[in-house]
Amino acid sequence: MPRPPASIRKNRLKDVNSNNASEENQAQVVDPLLENPESQVVATSNPPTPRRRKPKVAALQALQPPLFSLSNKGDLVHANLEVPALTSSSNLEVARWWFRSYMEQANRPKNTVDSYLYDLLGFEESSGSKNLDQINREDIATYLSQSKKKSTRKRRLTSLGALFKYLIQVEKVLDRDPTDNFYADFVQLKTPIVLDPAEQTLLLETANQENVRTYLMVYFMLRLGFTRTELLAIQPEHVNITDHQNPKVYTYYDDQRWVKKQRELKAEAAFTPAYQRYLVEFEPGQKLFEMLPQSVNKLVERVAREAGINKKVTPQSLRDTFGVEEAKAGGNSNHLLHILGLAPDPRNKMSVDRYVKLALRSGSPMEIEADEPSLQTPEPN
Repeated sequence: MPRPPASIRKNRLKDVNSNNASEENQAQVVDPLLENPESQVVATSNPPTPRRRKPKVAALQALQPPLFSLSNKGDLVHANLEVPALTSSSNLEVARWWFRSYMEQANRPKNTVDSYLYDLLGFEESSGSKNLDQINREDIATYLSQSKKKSTRKRRLTSLGALFKYLIQVEKVLDRDPTDNFYADFVQLKTPIVLDPAEQTLLLETANQENVRTYLMVYFMLRLGFTRTELLAIQPEHVNITDHQNPKVYTYYDDQRWVKKQRELKAEAAFTPAYQRYLVEFEPGQKLFEMLPQSVNKLVERVAREAGINKKVTPQSLRDTFGVEEAKAGGNSNHLLHILGLAPDPRNKMSVDRYVKLALRSGSPMEIEADEPSLQTPEPN
């Protein structure tokens, strides 16, 4: 905005300081924001002067609740944002809030938290506004029956079971679990999509042609059986190439619940020069690979497409291929559970048995051991 001429500025100053200035002129020099501070919050009209920032304040107020309020003396005080205490007579909305807070403080994965809360919100819509101690088996059965898919019913039952386990064992506000005696539908495991040796070689060669980062990411999943989550969590200090001929890679978990998933994996000698080149070219930070999970899927799909592989190749199919190759090398079910970082529960046992069967079909000389001693200490999936 151009500066007014000196004559106009001088006249304005005289108007302000003059003792004989009219009331109309005095009103022109009084800032309306100073006259009425509350207008800063409630006003939504266009500002009369360029210096007025009232619309910006109003927009901020509309986006979030106030953190402070004014006392009768004009002092700033914290707003009252307390959440009701959790009791047996609390409703599901209050229970969801406390359950979410508990999961977030326990560093549960965001997708797990979101999935649980999504199912619990659906349950509230199905059962209505009930107190926690009024929820019964009929409410559970009604909600589960609303889904036609076995996988959805299983997920919903898992979410409800987690909530009531929290209410009973952690908060101790309930003494009965309405999900007791409900069992998840058995979901048939699909036959894994695995790559044959020629396709594996072609995939690695194509990844290497793109760049060394793509090669290493594919290598970690295909040759070491990393999950996508483990791939994105690995750090440079988790790789030991002191012995160039026998490099080792370690998986670590900060969460104590997953400590037993930690393992040491042996890489091939060809891994060492590729890894050294990656450190020089890409200079990774705290994480070896900085990428979104969805981008890992797209990377694998792109490399498989460029390699001319006519299969649906995903990070999971690379891990499945690793499992089958381990079974071909003579690994039994217990070995596969350990090297894949899986809990020795019946579901995972059935999962790795698929690798053993696929290895036998491919002509592997190994045999399935019928009565293997099972591991005794369970761990999360």
